[in-house]
Order: sequence, then C-alpha cells, then structure tokens
Amino acid sequence: MKNLLFMMVLLLMITGCSKDKEETVDAEDPIVDETTDENPSEDDEDEVDEVVTLPYAAPFTGERSEEEFTKRPVLVTINNHPKARPQSGLASADIVYEMVAEGSVTRLLALYQSELPDRIGPVRSARDYFIEIASGLDAFYVAHGYSPEARLMLTTGYVDNINGMQYDGTLFFRSRDRVAPHNSYISGEHVIAGMDKVEARQEIEKVPSLAFYDLEEEVPLSALASTIDVRYGGSEDFHHVYSYDTLTQQYSRSSGGVVTIDRETDEEIRLANVMFFEMAHQTIDAAGRQQLDLTSGGKGYLFQAGMMKEIEWQQIDGVLVPLENGEPAKLVPGKSWIHFVKTNPGIDQMVTFTP
Repeated sequence: MKNLLFMMVLLLMITGCSKDKEETVDAEDPIVDETTDENPSEDDEDEVDEVVTLPYAAPFTGERSEEEFTKRPVLVTINNHPKARPQSGLASADIVYEMVAEGSVTRLLALYQSELPDRIGPVRSARDYFIEIASGLDAFYVAHGYSPEARLMLTTGYVDNINGMQYDGTLFFRSRDRVAPHNSYISGEHVIAGMDKVEARQEIEKVPSLAFYDLEEEVPLSALASTIDVRYGGSEDFHHVYSYDTLTQQYSRSSGGVVTIDRETDEEIRLANVMFFEMAHQTIDAAGRQQLDLTSGGKGYLFQAGMMKEIEWQQIDGVLVPLENGEPAKLVPGKSWIHFVKTNPGIDQMVTFTP
C-alpha cells in the first residue's frame, strides 16, 4: 500500500514538471515547423523577390524571351484610308510608322520582327521615303503599287522586296468585302514564300541603336500626359487620340473617334511608347505626293508611362532613333507608334496633350 501511494505521488510530480516545461517553451522559445513558410529565412525571402531576366531582348521592342530573335525584319505599307479600317495585323507590329502619302492622307509602315501575323493589310503602294526607311532598317519590304520614283528604286534593287503589281492573285489576295484599292492582303506565310522566291536573306544582320528600360527601372518623372492629340489636316478621319491606361500602363488609340483595333482579333492596339518626329515635307507633284527629309534630324516628343519628354531624333546608321541628351532615349519595353509631322505648321501646333 505504501509502495502504491509512493508511485502515485511520483507520477503526479513528473506530470507537473512536464507541463511546466511545455509552458516555458511556448512562452519563451516558440517552435517553428521547418516544413512550412510561416517564418522564412532571409535566403528564402531573397529567392522569392528575385526577378528573373530572360536572356534575349527583341531588337525593336525590348521585350525579353528565352529564344533568340533571329528573323529579318519585314516592313509592310498599310493602307490607312477610312475605307481600309480596321486593318489586319497591326497588333503584331513591333513599330508602326505613320506619315502622309498625299496631302493629309496618311499611310502606315508596319514593322514585324518579333512575330509575323497570319494576315496583313490592306497593303498599299510604295513611296520613295518608305523604301528609304526599309533600307535603313535592313528590312524586307512589302507593298502593292508604287509612285514613279518608288518603282525605279524597287526595280533596280534598292531593297529586297515583293510587290502586289507582280504577285496579285498569287502571293497577294483580294478580300471580297472591300473594294480596290482597299482590299489587297498578304499572309505571313506568303511573305516568307516571297522571300524565298526572290532569294532574299531571312536572318537579321543589323541591330538598331534603340535603348530600353530594364524590368526593375522606373521611368523618371516628367510632364504628365494622359491624353495625346495629333491632327493631319482638317479631316476628323486623320485626327488621332491616344489615351493612357494606368492599369495596363499602355496607350490605346483612336482615329476619327473610332478605337483602333486589329480586324483579325478584335484586339485594341496597345502601345508602350508614342513618338512624334518633326521633319521637313515638300510637295513634289500635282497629285500632292510628298518628299520627306529623313536625314537632317529634328525636334521630337516621346510619350511613355503617362508622361511626355521633349527629345530629338536623328538618323543613326539608317535608323531613325529618338535621342535624349545626345544618347538614345530609353523606351518602355513594348510596341511603339511613331508619327512623322511637318515642320510647317510644326510639332507644337500639330500635337497637343493634357495631364
């Protein structure tokens, strides 16, 4: 009996000590399950916050990829008449250049390098300064038709090219829901076939002198500009408005009050950079065709991240490059739209913006 009583007392003492020990551990030395992430180490935090930079950057957008961008750029003249809208393939263009062809009617040059869409157009005719831009970019040039000056340049091999005047119905095809000259199209597959047909090189050899922000860089503050207006002449058809979306951090675009979309995908055009280059224009014939000075450089505006910078532009190794303090101006990675505007009336008169 005494032995039994002694064993019960001893058991109570051991139980009490264990409870005290558990309370001490809970209060002063919390146990962390090493299999959970509730209390990660500093090394774990660094690993979570690390930004992975993909090895290759697209030469005309600065967007990065795991695969190298090796394809030669393709430059296509796109019809911008109201009857040609919405166009096909614009959402895939790395850069779109907009400039006058006759009077105040503008045409587009769509540059494809990082991707080539299934359908591009309506394709329109060449001008001599379109061909000069293609040559400077070392791009394969696609058009349907030409001015007299452009025809001479194309037939004498100024640039590698195909033209709908020679390949209408073969490489180029006509849409039935539009009338000529607003219905000529080409597929990405036929662009490649055209390069094969004329034995043109298909690999990129010339990388442009364009600069881009890194992923971790912030765009420096400058004048706020959430809405941009540009007018070519008095027609609303060539009154373009760009609006900055703070959520997507991109610009949308409209012409004549209609949002610019890609006809094939119904996708709104989204742009990281919108630029304006001022240059001399001269009317050279009774049809109102223009001659543009692409070599002298001049004033410019750069819109990005909802802000505006006054810049300059120069032709560097054939490519029209935005400059800031004498160096290539950094662009936000993504697609760009570049307008050429006349020195008369001038960039300050043609382009307006609001915060």
